[in-house]
Amino acid sequence: MQEKYIPLHRLPIGCTGRVKELRAKDNARRRMLDLGLISDTVVEALFQSPSGDPIAYQFRGAVIALRSEEAANIMVEMF
Repeated sequence: MQEKYIPLHRLPIGCTGRVKELRAKDNARRRMLDLGLISDTVVEALFQSPSGDPIAYQFRGAVIALRSEEAANIMVEMF
């Protein structure tokens, strides 16, 4: 059975997803909320650094690079 949501860092480059759940705690959660990563925010994976980490994501008119450990706490529904 395929999972309904995937961690953001597993969203393929060029694909789009919708934020469904934040699993981060404390300061990391506050930072993500301050960036605008709230429920139903549309996120697109744009670029990956040559080393593979971080990955640049576009959402709410901004491009933000997140490390895999941060992006793993953001669950998205791919569409």
